[in-house]
Amino acid sequence: MGFSIEVTGIVDGCAIPGEFAFCVPAAVGHVAMAPNRNPRVSWRDAPEGTSSFAILCIDLDAPTDATDVNREGVTVPASLPRAEFTHWVLVDIPGSAASLGEGSDSDGVTPKGKPVGPTSHGVRGVNDYTSWFADDPEMAGVYGGYDGPCPPWNDERVHRYRFTVRALDATSIGVSGPFTAADACAAMYGHILAEASVTGTFTLNPALGATDDD
Repeated sequence: MGFSIEVTGIVDGCAIPGEFAFCVPAAVGHVAMAPNRNPRVSWRDAPEGTSSFAILCIDLDAPTDATDVNREGVTVPASLPRAEFTHWVLVDIPGSAASLGEGSDSDGVTPKGKPVGPTSHGVRGVNDYTSWFADDPEMAGVYGGYDGPCPPWNDERVHRYRFTVRALDATSIGVSGPFTAADACAAMYGHILAEASVTGTFTLNPALGATDDD
């Protein structure tokens, strides 16, 4: 069948459960902090010669202009050009591993971010909440590892979140410090034996609601 992955609780093309999100809709106000647990990710049939794995989670629909993001009385139009927003970078996962457990890389919102660097299950890079919260004195910091979805609550577009596992022929890709997804992908170049993805969706816009469409 070839290399494949499963992200427990997330069906390809369907809504991501709130337990894996950074924010969820609130009864009062627009959003509330969520459990922010990383989902369990498992993989099978890695190619011969696999020495490590890497996990990425990327929002494919982040607004390229933040002017109207989370502003009362306006929406972020679906037609606005979009860019990628990194939610998870974890590399140098041992080649003997076949899964990463739920909540093992994130279990709750950590103001100012979780540490980057080596853990018992891999090496964390930075996600893009690092830049998003840079001007917020209560939240600013370096955000390592997994932090889940929190798209603008006034966005007309349902966001897509792509979870990818890559099987690599190197025990370590040699990155350290506050490295980004781009840094990790550059270091992986020439070492990728196989990859597989699952894409879930998420929205905080009450006009859209939980939906499997994007």
